[in-house]
Amino acid sequence: MAWLYLIIASGFEIGFTTCLKLSDNFTKPVWTVGFLISTVLGLAFLNKAVQTIPMGTAYAIWTGLGAVGTVLIGILLHGEPMDFWRGFFLSTLILSVMGLKFLVTE
Repeated sequence: MAWLYLIIASGFEIGFTTCLKLSDNFTKPVWTVGFLISTVLGLAFLNKAVQTIPMGTAYAIWTGLGAVGTVLIGILLHGEPMDFWRGFFLSTLILSVMGLKFLVTE
């Protein structure tokens, strides 16, 4: 169950970074509220995950999945560039996250 909490927490991290950009320096109330809610929920689920998963591993996976998701949102929704090196380093990040997951047993 802790791994599910961690995946949910990562989804909220992607949500709060996306809302942060869309809030336009906190001038758009709906996106600002979305940012605040996503932040609180992301940390709450991360807290649940670290009750079982080692803290360093959980944090690395949380930020890794959040970073990958945020980059993909930037590429797909905000027209950010995707080139070979960006894809290469995203791939290494994903492989690193997977490696941490398979190294740690509950």
